[in-house]
Amino acid sequence: MMTKKRWTLIILVIVVSVIVAKSFMDTNYFKIDNVTFSNNKLPEDTSIKMLQISDLHNKTFGKNNEKLISAAVEADPDIIVMTGDLIDESTSNMEQVFQLMEKMADVTTNIYFITGNHEWLNPGTEEILEGLKERGITILDNTHTQVSVDKAIINLAGVDDYETNHENLSQAFRGLKNDYYTVLLSHAPGVVANEESTQADLVLSGHTHGGQIRLPFVGALVAPGQGFFPKFDQGMYRTAPDQHLYIDSGLGTSIVPIRFLNQSQMTLITIKDKT
Repeated sequence: MMTKKRWTLIILVIVVSVIVAKSFMDTNYFKIDNVTFSNNKLPEDTSIKMLQISDLHNKTFGKNNEKLISAAVEADPDIIVMTGDLIDESTSNMEQVFQLMEKMADVTTNIYFITGNHEWLNPGTEEILEGLKERGITILDNTHTQVSVDKAIINLAGVDDYETNHENLSQAFRGLKNDYYTVLLSHAPGVVANEESTQADLVLSGHTHGGQIRLPFVGALVAPGQGFFPKFDQGMYRTAPDQHLYIDSGLGTSIVPIRFLNQSQMTLITIKDKT
């Protein structure tokens, strides 16, 4: 006959095993979230698909990141936007990231990158930025551009990392035509505290890792730049009637190399006309 103590031990082992297994899955297997935004600034019956990749932190999924590349090919985006922290502050060999970017450039030539805090904390800042440019990646360093897909045209603006005080919104928006739908890339979501960010219809961010470790009924415990129980941790936030902030919870990890109840992810964002 099983004693109460033995039953307690068995239950404890089962619970710990489930937590470990779930953490392993969330950390090492990614998903693609699908999010749609509609706005009357796009012509009727048009849409643009953007694949957002954030906070990779030099992590790999499959040999030579083949799983990430296959997922990107299958998603078939018009644009790829990379919202910072491709590398970790301790990354010394950039070759892994450069190989990934070369493969991503085969998916679409419309690839745009903004810096995160780890690109600035890493001693190889110039190496990573120059290496990305050499591989055809456009760096939106407090600048903007226009991207057209069929009949649809959007403004795509990007600021350098907000958390390390490298952003310049005034410069990024200078000369921008507000007639077009405007997407702002900012690694840290805290940029929405700046009134100038309201020139964007959509702000795409990362940085928080979705809290990295989440608890049932509680959500994220902590996020960088926000402390405990962050206001902005992951997903969609309406900042005005027709304006949104979307935070991708990212692919990699930082400080603690695990995720829990917060699976690694990329996001496929569809922007379409309101009709």
